Amino acid sequence: MADDLRDWLVKVDKLGDLERIEGAKWDTEIGCLTSMNWRRQPSPALLFNKIPGYPPEFRVVTGSTRTPGRVALTFNLPQGLKGLPLMDAVRQKINEWESVLEKYPPVMVDSGPVLENVLSGDDIDLFKFPVPKWHEEDGGRFIGTGDAVITRDPETGVVNVGTYRVQVHDKKTPGIYISPGRHGFLHVQKNHLEGKACPVLVSVGHHPLVFRIACLEVPFGMEYQYMGAVRGEPMKLLKEEVTGLPFPADSEIVIAGFIPPDKKHAEGPFGEWHGYYASGERPAPIIEVQRIYHRHNPIIMGSPPGRPPSDSSYYMVLMSGAMIHNELLKAGIPDIRGVGFSEVGLQQFITISIKQRYAGHAKLAALIVSQLRRASYMNRYVVVVDEDIDPTDIQDVIWAISTRSNPETDIDIIRRTRSSAVDPQIRKPATAFFNSRAIIDACKPYEWIEEFPKVIDFKSDLVSDLRKKYTTFAGD
Repeated sequence: MADDLRDWLVKVDKLGDLERIEGAKWDTEIGCLTSMNWRRQPSPALLFNKIPGYPPEFRVVTGSTRTPGRVALTFNLPQGLKGLPLMDAVRQKINEWESVLEKYPPVMVDSGPVLENVLSGDDIDLFKFPVPKWHEEDGGRFIGTGDAVITRDPETGVVNVGTYRVQVHDKKTPGIYISPGRHGFLHVQKNHLEGKACPVLVSVGHHPLVFRIACLEVPFGMEYQYMGAVRGEPMKLLKEEVTGLPFPADSEIVIAGFIPPDKKHAEGPFGEWHGYYASGERPAPIIEVQRIYHRHNPIIMGSPPGRPPSDSSYYMVLMSGAMIHNELLKAGIPDIRGVGFSEVGLQQFITISIKQRYAGHAKLAALIVSQLRRASYMNRYVVVVDEDIDPTDIQDVIWAISTRSNPETDIDIIRRTRSSAVDPQIRKPATAFFNSRAIIDACKPYEWIEEFPKVIDFKSDLVSDLRKKYTTFAGD
């Protein structure tokens, strides 16, 4: 599978899933077209070139994993699957990948395409690249949306690869916002408590796998190993000469520098994944850039958030549902039939489908999910439904809530749980970010489950026969 972003684009093009757009301006046009694309069916990957004011082959790509086919291509999965069958395939692959992580340590190499151009000193200029202003009311241009930010724990030496937003303040100064609790935040905090600047790399163009693994809660400090397991061969990394941090040899653009403890810059506002400009403008750390590495004719990987469904929502729904399903099984919760994230609610609205086996089974599953690290960030609602409900079908889920739950007895509230500065429910300014979450038991009452009214339905063999007889119903 070993390939880079350019190889991936060729494969997407062969699938008929790539649309080239010429002449879109960096100032909001690229962002607006990306947002418009989210709501199209089909929704291809977009490759922007001939961006006014820049060399024609300095490009931006968006929508990388917006569809089942492109997720399958990126993660080396079978084509043609969707819905719960695709999620089950992902779940099985996750177990396989995690069982072989130790076999895929990254390999350090001496050269790579990203070293074709090395900028330092007066040559450093972030505006050399067509950095988009993604939303009309953003506070500026954000080079880091589909990025991979690389830091190291100064105590343990463990390297983390995460995704955090990066705004360009001027040609030599980007700002970075990392939510409290994220591993990158902890690495910055540890360095700053010692009075030291935190070394950091920001890769802003790469194979979508790099970005997507950086987004996930994979085993701590194992992001590069995880990428290798998915690819089927180790990641090739370069050691950056100033920070000493490792980065992919086939990245498109990499920014290297340090986050000083005593310097901040007004950052934001920025249109976030829940659909609001919720965090406003406030001081955030900057990066003092020492080097910029880039390939000839580089490509920025863009993944701007926005009112869902958005650039990342399909991918996050699929991967997070699969991972949480596996974690519930590891926690000893039996008979999990599926875990669904709504593309509209994302982690704020999570549904678990179970076959009830004992009194309290539903509540236990909900409570565990509400506090899992993968699910706890800004979560608001956890719903548990019976096995006949598809947790990925929001209409099915709302029907179960409306007909099987009693608000007085089946809704519990957990208070002072983990939130974020980007939470639109938190009035700014604030010194701590808490929210509450509702646990909704939308299962049939366990005590009289056999007496619960029967669901109106038709036998599967009749449905199958009619689909064969009336072919216009075959895909329903």
